[in-house]
Amino acid sequence: MEHQKNFDRKPADEFVEKLVKLNRTAKTVKGGRRMSFSALTVVGDKKGRIGFGFGKANDVTEAIRKSLDKAKSNLMVLPMKNGTIPHEMVGKFKSSSVLLKPACPGTGIIAGGAVRAVMDAAGVTDVISKSLGSSTSVNVVRATFDAVTNLMDARAVAQNRGKTLKDMWG
Repeated sequence: MEHQKNFDRKPADEFVEKLVKLNRTAKTVKGGRRMSFSALTVVGDKKGRIGFGFGKANDVTEAIRKSLDKAKSNLMVLPMKNGTIPHEMVGKFKSSSVLLKPACPGTGIIAGGAVRAVMDAAGVTDVISKSLGSSTSVNVVRATFDAVTNLMDARAVAQNRGKTLKDMWG
């Protein structure tokens, strides 16, 4: 009994992994159709660190594994304030644009598929979003990440201006 492993414990860097889109493509060859798969995944630690990855392979599991590895290597921090984002932001990528708005506690995540996956993985509990333009999942995820990269943290803004938080907020 002493050497039995404890499976209830989670490692410190445990990530929530979400599969946003799995796409199957077919290439016609001499012997018939050859299938290949592409996977778009989002990972997050529910504390503000998120990343996304896109992987392609001839096997579903291999495509998902590749996309998860890329997502874990592309991590970034989303500034959060009481379970929501600090301010309104619009992110753009190609013809997709995503509007993110902070919401009061209890609102929940009001967002479509790709944006919901990103916000849920980040640990945001209250946010309102609207996806404008193209609805291609890869572009919507990239537009969401563009919005997240441009979000400003109150401490960082105060530090850049050479003031304290108390001076800024009164």
